[in-house]
Amino acid sequence: MRPAPSDLEPVSRTAPANGTARAGRSLPRVAAALVLVLLLLVIVRLPWAGDLGMHAATVQRLRHSLLDPGNPLVDADTPSPYYSPWMLVLGALARLTGLSVFVVLRVGALVGLGLLVTGVLRYVRTLSSHRAAPPLALLSLLLLWGPLLFEWSGFLGLNSLALTVSYPSVLALGLGFHFWAWLTRAVRGTAAWGTWVALGVLWALILLCHQFTGVVASLGAAAVVLAARPARAVLPRLGAALASGLVVLWLWPYYDFFALFFAGADLEAIHRPLYQHLAARFGLVLLGVVALACRARRDRRDPLVLFFALGVLVFAAGGLTGHYSWGRALPAALIPAQLAAALETVSAGRRAVRAGWACVLGAALAVGAWTQAGTLGYVVPRDRLPAAVAAKYRTPWAGYQWIMRAGVRYGDVVMARTFPARQIPAYGPYTVAPGYPDVFLADADRRAAAVSRYFGGSPAERRGIAREYGVRWVVGPESLAGAGLRKVTAGPGGQVLYRVVP
Repeated sequence: MRPAPSDLEPVSRTAPANGTARAGRSLPRVAAALVLVLLLLVIVRLPWAGDLGMHAATVQRLRHSLLDPGNPLVDADTPSPYYSPWMLVLGALARLTGLSVFVVLRVGALVGLGLLVTGVLRYVRTLSSHRAAPPLALLSLLLLWGPLLFEWSGFLGLNSLALTVSYPSVLALGLGFHFWAWLTRAVRGTAAWGTWVALGVLWALILLCHQFTGVVASLGAAAVVLAARPARAVLPRLGAALASGLVVLWLWPYYDFFALFFAGADLEAIHRPLYQHLAARFGLVLLGVVALACRARRDRRDPLVLFFALGVLVFAAGGLTGHYSWGRALPAALIPAQLAAALETVSAGRRAVRAGWACVLGAALAVGAWTQAGTLGYVVPRDRLPAAVAAKYRTPWAGYQWIMRAGVRYGDVVMARTFPARQIPAYGPYTVAPGYPDVFLADADRRAAAVSRYFGGSPAERRGIAREYGVRWVVGPESLAGAGLRKVTAGPGGQVLYRVVP
């Protein structure tokens, strides 16, 4: 006997609802998986922009001398903050295996991305047990930014991460998430003294690998401790962690970590743009600020709320005092806001509220994804992209492998302006002036002035500068040809490689 239609009605209404719910739960995981696949394909391509040449040069020097690598960019025996524990590992890998520097950087990118993803998962698990929380958090960290594309080392926007995934900042931030998760469990429980000492060592390693990310990790750790209100018995263990970290920082032999506190004004000028176009670059994060306000109403000592407050405080202090390098602490405000936006979707009180949050967050993530859609160009040929997406793609740098094929060798000194000087040392040669600020190079200004004089001076002045710095090659325009220079080959953009001759 067939049941009455009224008996079927609950089934017909419930089944689609359950299916919709399951689809809603799986959608963040699928989207996060697709983003990770995109990043893995980007690692294969390893697009070149920004500081990649600096890190490649660092691995080059360590590959040739682990104990006394010298300056990574110029032929000078100076320390460098780029000689971090992670770079030492990659340099040793290159030395032991014979792999090329760029292959080693790809290996480093895989490790850094793995640590970042697992670190986000572990830390989010300390804040929510909901299965959708980690993928939503990862998507928010990568996509919840603003309608104006922004790229900077230590900032986790999808396009920025695609260009910096092999940088030490990514590994340091991944370690930072693991650090916060481990510290959260330690202050909530009864961790042994050895655990606290290990936490201190990890904190120091993050600071040594990337100093600015180390500041973010430190602010996040302070928020964890303040939120936990640890018992008095935990305070000596916290002191042990701090002491062990300071000892590691003091003993690190490759550069004086504490000397970085007295870095020159060059760093401030470089970081001033961090205080520009804030609404356009980070406007979508305001959704996370609203989520933080909701969390603060429920618990004023919420760790994400405290983390955000500390980040805003440091960032604002940098802008007000002219210490623009403090702007690198901005991720300490962005990360907790982005995580809060994701977590509110699964932790807000009533189902209707959570559904509303999910809709708003989904729309914001779609806007962020569209802003960064040009990232697809790093793995898909531009001519195969839709025109609207191709317009967002920014072509990576071409590199200077062509001068190596023409006869330039490891350790040769090449005279070049700033832009090529940011890439040439990646292959092993030195430049006269560093392409990036160097706080440990005492004559950096003098070297920069010599480069300017060379390209604007007489043949006699050029010969004098070439002798002073041991210049064997010059990369410059066609118009530079003249006495003392012999053209060897031409490269992209009208550049010419010259050999210096008597």
